[in-house]
Amino acid sequence: MTVSSDDELAGLKRIGRIVADTLQAMGRAIEPGLTTLELDPIGRQCLEAAGARPAPEMVYAFPGATCISVNEEIAHGIPGTRRIGPGDLVNIDVSAEKDGYFADTGASFAVPPVPRAVERLCKDGRRAMWTGLQQVGADRPLSGIGRAVGAFARRNGYTLVRNLASHGVGLSLHEEPTEIATWPDASERRVMGEGLVLTVEPFLSLGAEFAEDGDDPWTLYSRPRALTVQYEHTVVATRNGPLVLTLPTA
Repeated sequence: MTVSSDDELAGLKRIGRIVADTLQAMGRAIEPGLTTLELDPIGRQCLEAAGARPAPEMVYAFPGATCISVNEEIAHGIPGTRRIGPGDLVNIDVSAEKDGYFADTGASFAVPPVPRAVERLCKDGRRAMWTGLQQVGADRPLSGIGRAVGAFARRNGYTLVRNLASHGVGLSLHEEPTEIATWPDASERRVMGEGLVLTVEPFLSLGAEFAEDGDDPWTLYSRPRALTVQYEHTVVATRNGPLVLTLPTA
């Protein structure tokens, strides 16, 4: 999607705040003993109270309102009977639609107590995302996102999952430009037009380089097995740089 009016931008900002507030509420609710199936309805209630519809369920018939992945699961985890325990790393991905507009956000949450390396991984996961976001802007190369994130990962001793990419969003959950690498990609030649709506969502890891299928049709696992974090914002490319849509109300 390319934003072409104030009304479109207002619609994107509304759904952006909704998914951000939902993610924040779910993150605050995480505690040892809670199952992911008990966590998911908290997200559903937040979305529905704001008049939004869960996008994975709406678009792909995903079996849940949100994607919740724990430890070796790094994306698209199905809410279920898995019980969250102390020391777990929980990733929550929230995407939704309201009034025809979509936004997508996500974050990883470490359940105390966790080793210092995991605390650092979470902190650096956010830094990696913001490093990529700083490359967003009108008439700037899409490849700048992956180059910046890749340099950050190398400098700090991490790997990046290289088959889970960022994407266009706005009028649908996944749209052009597709497959935006958050790792260095020498073949990338596309340029961000003014008003382009996209996600920036690097997967920073303590050793994984790929995501692989598991036993169900949805859940993706790290390969090789290693703790991995994902942080994601939906953003608009403007003449003044990135306009982040998925910041919580408070």
